[in-house]
Amino acid sequence: MRRASFALISLAALAACQTTAPDTGTGVGFSSYMDYQAQREAELIANGEGQSTATAGLDTQAISDEAVEGIAAAETQMADLSAVSNSIGISAENDFSAVASERSIEEDAAFVAANKEAYVTIQPTALPSRPTSDAATIVEFALSTTNNVGQPLYSRLIPGAESRAARNCAKYPSPDKAQEDFLKSGGPERNGKGLDPDGDGFACSWDPAPFRLAASARQ
Repeated sequence: MRRASFALISLAALAACQTTAPDTGTGVGFSSYMDYQAQREAELIANGEGQSTATAGLDTQAISDEAVEGIAAAETQMADLSAVSNSIGISAENDFSAVASERSIEEDAAFVAANKEAYVTIQPTALPSRPTSDAATIVEFALSTTNNVGQPLYSRLIPGAESRAARNCAKYPSPDKAQEDFLKSGGPERNGKGLDPDGDGFACSWDPAPFRLAASARQ
């Protein structure tokens, strides 16, 4: 019996000690500090004594002036960029507004028609004849022979042949020209103008070795 009474007393004591958890947002004399702060701020703004926390510590007039200056600077920069892009060299043909101000569509069509009328087609003409040369003749002659310069193949028993050959060879600009004329005049068999005094078949010390060397290199 005593045990039951003690248990009842203990339960009653525990019930009396239990309290609800305090609200961390409440203070003394009001239910919520946040509500109080909002109410106090509204009263200050209404009385002209304060400003909202969103703009607290900020100079709104300075911010407005800076914004205006920033917009003006941006516009100036855009104008500068436009001037730079135009200075690169955009032709009027690529600028529609420039072309439209210069001439109308009708004037442009007349301009194109005038260009077509001024267009001239030049017909091809026959190619000029290539000047003939006896270079192939001296090449063929060089390849048809095997003796060296100064090695006689033809008899030359003519007094004063050397001095005559010297005088006549001096009239040619090169040994190749002398050999060409020598072959046209009958070659070594006739020895026209006495250009081959030693009888090797080569006029004015003309040398067939370079032609023979070139032909052998191609084989």
